[in-house]
Amino acid sequence: MAKEAIKNITIVGGGSSGWMTAMYLQRLYNQSGGTVKIRLVESKDVGTIGVGEATVHSIRFFFAAMGLDENELLRETNATLKNGIMFRNWMKPKDGQTHEYFHPFEQQRPAGPLDNATAWVQSPKHVSYAQATSISSELISNANSPKTATSPQYQGIVPYGYHLDAILMGKYLRKKACGAGVEHIEANVKHVKTDGETITSIITNKGEFTSDIFIDCTGFKGLLIESLRDNNWQSFEQELPCNKAVAIQRKPLLGQSPKPYTLATALTNGWAWEIDLSNRQGTGYVYDGNRLTRKEAEAELLEHLGDSQEILKTVHLDMKIGCRKEFWIGNCISIGLSGGFIEPLESTGLHIVNVGARLLATHLSSNAPTQPVRDSYNKTLNGIYQDLRQFIILHYCLSDRDDTEFWKQAAKTAAYAKGLPEMLELWRNKTCEFMDLAGGYGTIFNDENYRFILYGMDHTPDLSQPASEYEIQNILQRLAQQQEQADKSAMLHSEFLKLVSK
Repeated sequence: MAKEAIKNITIVGGGSSGWMTAMYLQRLYNQSGGTVKIRLVESKDVGTIGVGEATVHSIRFFFAAMGLDENELLRETNATLKNGIMFRNWMKPKDGQTHEYFHPFEQQRPAGPLDNATAWVQSPKHVSYAQATSISSELISNANSPKTATSPQYQGIVPYGYHLDAILMGKYLRKKACGAGVEHIEANVKHVKTDGETITSIITNKGEFTSDIFIDCTGFKGLLIESLRDNNWQSFEQELPCNKAVAIQRKPLLGQSPKPYTLATALTNGWAWEIDLSNRQGTGYVYDGNRLTRKEAEAELLEHLGDSQEILKTVHLDMKIGCRKEFWIGNCISIGLSGGFIEPLESTGLHIVNVGARLLATHLSSNAPTQPVRDSYNKTLNGIYQDLRQFIILHYCLSDRDDTEFWKQAAKTAAYAKGLPEMLELWRNKTCEFMDLAGGYGTIFNDENYRFILYGMDHTPDLSQPASEYEIQNILQRLAQQQEQADKSAMLHSEFLKLVSK
């Protein structure tokens, strides 16, 4: 029997995840004259969390594919550009200096038979790995953006992400999605009607709605997916115990332009972020709620910030760290926080939404998907979450801090990621390379990203490659020349923001 095409899809929940998904599906099915009805139901009474203010670089491809004007996007969300993340205090001080390292988005390919990492490892190492091999590291040292005066939209000297206001982002995407034809209904869901593991309709204060497919974007509560099956959650809190956050919005730092990078500083029982938007700073403390109270966490964050900037807003958050065992059950698919969450250390929240929505293009091809199709979707997303989980664990397990019980336990977390202890031992004796990670579900972080973390955390291999000093210096000099050329052509971050604001 021939399968029937999808006639309608109902998304429950707004925010960035709901509206990104709505916009993507509207463009996927209807841009060329399709007739799939895309409906989004959201409640006025349920607020957006609105603190996920940084992204990875791949989100640019989503915005570009949706036909959004990048300058308009930046203006509407008070956004700035992000060259990467500066990590501070994740290891003990060395020679009286606070430990820090930089993780950029770029990957500089070697020009000869000897790779860049091996050249740096076997050099005298007068500078860090990022400083030696990364253009982005040089850009931030001079407060430069990744853009030149002539860079096309969504392109730059190096890959870049954004810092943006998450609430404004949701509103902007809603405007664009509705303008493209998405039906928007403001209503409270009172009841989810099910038949076994299939949703037949949702009952709201604005009436009852049926649909071929329901997409759950209701955040941590997972209103739809939870109605279909119990015991469908796998927790990562044993290995990633930071399950609480206090977020503070405050006025811009006086006399300082917005930084073109995120700052992540390790504290006693977690880490604090600092993200500069064009109109304010977002900061917060992601911490282990079993070791600190809300009051203690807020006090430690304020002490860390150490100044008297005017506070605009303070929010305390409870986070579920983990993901669904199955993201797609029956005719319901969970995307965003309803599907899972890994602490925001590498700003992967919107990336996961992007991946989850884009997978629908190949999996959601009829109104009655088969179980093998659902299994494929679930297997892929589970693999992606496990891959991200391992990468986040890497940041913790390499730390040598032992000043609190939190950090003593963090050093033991590699054991929770199958195969990671063996790879860490391997990477003591060779550089981390693509084939070491091949066969996984990496969608954003590759061998180069691993090297920035490994070498930034002093996990460098013991090598004795038969390479001449001349060859090594030639490679590092070539990289230095690329940095210098990029620095000369890049716009100051502050100048770029002025240009966009016009």
